[in-house]
Amino acid sequence: MNFMNSPLFQGQPGQEAVFSVTQITSSIKEILEGTFNSITIEGEISNYRPNSSGHVYFTLKDSGAQISAVLFKSRAYALSFAPADGMLVRCKGSISVYAPRGNYQIVVTSMEMAGEGNILLMLEQRKRLLAQEGLFDEAKKRPLPVFPQKIGVVTSSTGAALRDIMQIIRRRNKAASIIIFPAIVQGADAAPSIVRQIKNANDFNMCDVLIVGRGGGSLEDLLPFSEESVVRAVASSKIPVVSAVGHEIDWALCDFAADKRAPTPSAAAELVTPVLDDVLSYLSDKKEAFHTAIRQKVEALKLMVNEFNPDTMELRFRSIEQPLLQRFDNAKEELLDNMGERLTETRERISRLELIIENSSPRALFERGYSMVKNAETGKVIRNAKEAAPGCKIEIIPASGRILATVDSAE
Repeated sequence: MNFMNSPLFQGQPGQEAVFSVTQITSSIKEILEGTFNSITIEGEISNYRPNSSGHVYFTLKDSGAQISAVLFKSRAYALSFAPADGMLVRCKGSISVYAPRGNYQIVVTSMEMAGEGNILLMLEQRKRLLAQEGLFDEAKKRPLPVFPQKIGVVTSSTGAALRDIMQIIRRRNKAASIIIFPAIVQGADAAPSIVRQIKNANDFNMCDVLIVGRGGGSLEDLLPFSEESVVRAVASSKIPVVSAVGHEIDWALCDFAADKRAPTPSAAAELVTPVLDDVLSYLSDKKEAFHTAIRQKVEALKLMVNEFNPDTMELRFRSIEQPLLQRFDNAKEELLDNMGERLTETRERISRLELIIENSSPRALFERGYSMVKNAETGKVIRNAKEAAPGCKIEIIPASGRILATVDSAE
């Protein structure tokens, strides 16, 4: 479009059009904002400046030019990575002109990393943060069911990965049921779709094991399986999860959160599905071995029973009983002997104690000529001559009877 042909740029006939700064800036603003209201720009971040308000200001540049950019607070919080100078990014937004300064810039509404080096850096940062929370701990991983009856698959309903998985499961075990949870596996809507289907499988307990994955693709194509929401959904699943993303050399963060990681979707199908014929053959072998063991045991018992007949059973019983009875008799005699010795020792000790008590009694002392003297008035035992003053009446208690006296003197 030739904007100079617009009436806005036409002066009076024969005169050159003259504009004020405001007029020309307003015209430029109208043209730019009306033309570039939804664009995607790829470039390298430069002069990255987070503001205290939460807004982020930076420059996008390539080898030939640069453009100012702003990412407002509400959009900055939604980023899944930490931008930095030198990082190659792809920004979506609109061109805006700031008239007071005559500057134009892109107002960024979303930003994603571009270039494998930057994506790998972002994934390593996210992996480190999620690992610190314990989402990848081996102790939390559960064993897969040995004979799953219902196998769930979260993947694209139109992809080759689903066809491969179904073909392998049906070939290995026709008795197993396949429950498909169709999900978007690429692009901005992929992560919410995958999370929603994992949640559906768990909320209704719809399967015994869950395969989550897709076929191969570029690193950017596989990014949804490294989104934080998907990793958390896999880690919190009550149903054991097998991660099967891309080819053998590919990887995603949900590989570390899953209970098992399969190199490909086909390998995941083989991992969760035992071959039915092999299982039946194994069970048949075990059944035959079990029956053989039982038959051998029964035959051995029959031989043992045949050895016992009425003529020899009493003799066998006596041969077992007699040693036991002898041991019992010996133990009884030993017990009686020990009890007799203990009784004799106890009687002797009691006699010694009786003698000691008898010799220590007050009556025995009185019998040997000792007497107890009391104050006749107070009844208090006199232990010292000072307690019996001349004229004091005392009571003398010998072995038999009592004597009343008056103290003439006390020394």
